[in-house]
Amino acid sequence: MTDTNTERNLKLHMRQCIQKVATGPEYSKDLSYEDAYYAMRHILSGDADPVQVAVYFIALRMKRETDEENRGTLQALIDTSVIQTAAVDEVLDVSDPYDGYTRGVPASTFVPVVLASMGVHAVLHGLEQVGPKFGATHHKVLQAAGINVNLTPAEALAQLERIGWTYLDQRQFAAGLHDLIPIRQRMIKRQVLTTVETMLGPIRGRVKTHCMGGYVHKAYPPIYASLARQAGFDSAMFVRGVEGGVIPSLQQAGKLFYYYDKGEVQQRDLDPKAFSLQADVRAVPLPDDLPAAPMIGDEIATTVDSDALAARAAAMGIAALGGETGLMYDSLVYSASICLAHLGRYGSIQEAAAAVRATLNSGKALETLRAAA
Repeated sequence: MTDTNTERNLKLHMRQCIQKVATGPEYSKDLSYEDAYYAMRHILSGDADPVQVAVYFIALRMKRETDEENRGTLQALIDTSVIQTAAVDEVLDVSDPYDGYTRGVPASTFVPVVLASMGVHAVLHGLEQVGPKFGATHHKVLQAAGINVNLTPAEALAQLERIGWTYLDQRQFAAGLHDLIPIRQRMIKRQVLTTVETMLGPIRGRVKTHCMGGYVHKAYPPIYASLARQAGFDSAMFVRGVEGGVIPSLQQAGKLFYYYDKGEVQQRDLDPKAFSLQADVRAVPLPDDLPAAPMIGDEIATTVDSDALAARAAAMGIAALGGETGLMYDSLVYSASICLAHLGRYGSIQEAAAAVRATLNSGKALETLRAAA
């Protein structure tokens, strides 16, 4: 098959997929894994008509994506991304929302740093800005903290092996996916890419790779677990976290869904009191003095300037890594302890929490952050 014929066939396949999924609430049909895979490959090629791309994503969303469609889309992204294996036995992948935080000061940016200072090799990934929230992203927070957020895949791999953690931007390891940001901005609402892009796992361990993610809506743990297995994660944990991230509410009980050895999903209750945490708010609240964001016109988009929020998160995160107690410190204790207990590094969550506090108080976590600067 010539390249011209391949391109022609993929365009025809795209039209057929749209005809299946965009026929209205009564007659739309689900796509097979293969259909979704090749439709996404065509979109990533850069040859797809942007109107067709938007129609396809919106129709999938309105129909509601199936497990087959999600997994096919994810595999197409993985197959067109730079996926590396580190010279370490185990790697933890922190799969936090790419569109950032808007309702509180994000702390999860610094969870991989804490884990690295305690012997867990951890990878954080994301991008500078994307809808629907246009929030303070890990990219912006780390940049405000003086960290290079534009490492190449090879440089990120070397940093992970050298100091135990790294950040890798989508622009660097999934260029075709990153090129879709302009059309995603114009589409306004979330679609399948928002669900699957966090699950690529750009750096893997040579023996095992673990995933730590978050969710908000009750329907998502089995969806994310299926995607994690598709991506090849040996174990995974999904926290009902603030804004869909990896830090649970500091104020009330929550839930953790997890699996080991790609097995069945199990559930565990989380209670901040079990970690010796007590707060009157769910997360670090937004400071009153942050400037307002430009009007975006979406009710879930950030209302405060995301750069200013990221700068505040960087300052508070650095202080917490250096042992300054408060809600940011507590957030790091909570999330890191959950992860360490899941990985079996400590016999109980109480032991894990005590170890995290000792690490923060010692300043070792702050040294681990500065090693990347």
